Amino acid sequence: INFAYWIGVDSGPLPACIPYFDGCTSISSTGRYPPGDRLFRAVMLPQAVLLAMTWYLTYLWLRATRPASRAPVAVLTAGLIGALALIVYVSYLASNDPFYEIMRRYGIYFFFVGTVVAQIAATVAMERSGLRTGLGWLLVTPFVLGLYNFIQKAFLGDSGTIENTIEWIVSLLMQLWFIGLFITWRNARFEIVAKSG
Repeated sequence: INFAYWIGVDSGPLPACIPYFDGCTSISSTGRYPPGDRLFRAVMLPQAVLLAMTWYLTYLWLRATRPASRAPVAVLTAGLIGALALIVYVSYLASNDPFYEIMRRYGIYFFFVGTVVAQIAATVAMERSGLRTGLGWLLVTPFVLGLYNFIQKAFLGDSGTIENTIEWIVSLLMQLWFIGLFITWRNARFEIVAKSG
């Protein structure tokens, strides 16, 4: 997303700023204008597949470490919904047709909701540790920012720049969570073994 944004600024269609602070453009805009849109789609579609694989591995890990918990199924279900929604979102990103705009809008909503619900379920199911607490704060922050965005919209009107800033920050926090998941797996010595015959 960041590289696609820089390409958009360099080639002209996107304004120059630090979107995490200024909110001068949305994440969707980085994938809507050439030539940055090509990089955006080339990365986001495979990322959706990697997300689905990650949620499946998380399901296997939690099923092995928390066999009595319902968390593994919740993680897998919500995670796959989020990954599929990302594919829908990216597929319809450049179209201005009203139907495609609805698909794009709902795609991004379901991506965020599905991914965050899967992250919450996985975090709650983890063993208590400082890392789990840190991952929890990564998940609480988007809700606080979302509440702030809702309140400011109600009292100050629609401010696209604030919403854009929140969108960039929340997306970054969601990606940082996956780094925490990797560290958790490494600390737990989680391994995938392929067997034949």
